[in-house]
Amino acid sequence: MKTYRYCGRLFSEDEILYIRHLIDSHPQANRADLSRLVCRSLPWLRPDGRLKDMSCRVAMIRMQEDELIRLPAPLRKNGNGHHRPAITQLSDPQPPICQAAGKLGPLAFYSVESTKDSALYNEYIHRYHYLGYKPLTGAQKRYMVYASNQLLALLGFGASAWQVADRDRFIGWSGEQRKRNLQLVINNARYLILPWVNCHNLASHILSIAAKRLPDDWHQQYGYRLVLLETFVHKDRFKGTCYRAANWIHVGQTTGRGKLGGRQPMLPIKHVFLYPLNRNFRRILADR
Repeated sequence: MKTYRYCGRLFSEDEILYIRHLIDSHPQANRADLSRLVCRSLPWLRPDGRLKDMSCRVAMIRMQEDELIRLPAPLRKNGNGHHRPAITQLSDPQPPICQAAGKLGPLAFYSVESTKDSALYNEYIHRYHYLGYKPLTGAQKRYMVYASNQLLALLGFGASAWQVADRDRFIGWSGEQRKRNLQLVINNARYLILPWVNCHNLASHILSIAAKRLPDDWHQQYGYRLVLLETFVHKDRFKGTCYRAANWIHVGQTTGRGKLGGRQPMLPIKHVFLYPLNRNFRRILADR
């Protein structure tokens, strides 16, 4: 029987038919309602028992793109993630900050939770990150980093790549083990030091603090602990200096097929960096 992979989950033809049936039998349901229905019915759950409804919603959008299902129109005219955040004075450039990281004082990591903070985070990323704004899918964590009430940097962590040859060889897990444990790996999808901030060692210092803080924050929000961080650094643009300085491990490079492993056109080659959050990460991820 043919299967389809979306957001790290395989869907059988029977499950696709069942999703069509759910959509047809709930004509008043919006996309969020339908994603929750699908999660409860299949089931598709996080380790703490909560629904993986955000991942499901993205999966269903991709199913529609592949003409497998037909969803109701979105309630918000946001283009399903193609919305461009508005640029306001809130993100205007500030006076230069040029001093060593050690002289900035304590860094404050603010978790992005409210709608207002989320809009501001998205605005900064859209305005100043070379990749621009793209919503993170599924379980995620975003931070805004301040020193003395001055915003210095923004970080976003979201779903890890489904298949990366050099990463998977480094871990030593099988395809089945990867499918079972991939949620324990999270991707540093966005990292932005604001362009007027020029502080020696700041980027690696922030990464080191984030690696210490993220596991506890993640456990508090999602009910399980992360084991490994990953990130991908554009080979033709950057060397990954701050990741190396923060003791991330360079394990190879991508093949250009993208996070979905073949669903996208060829992409730029990127360096692959990993940061273990547990000394027994291989045993945990490969169930050894």
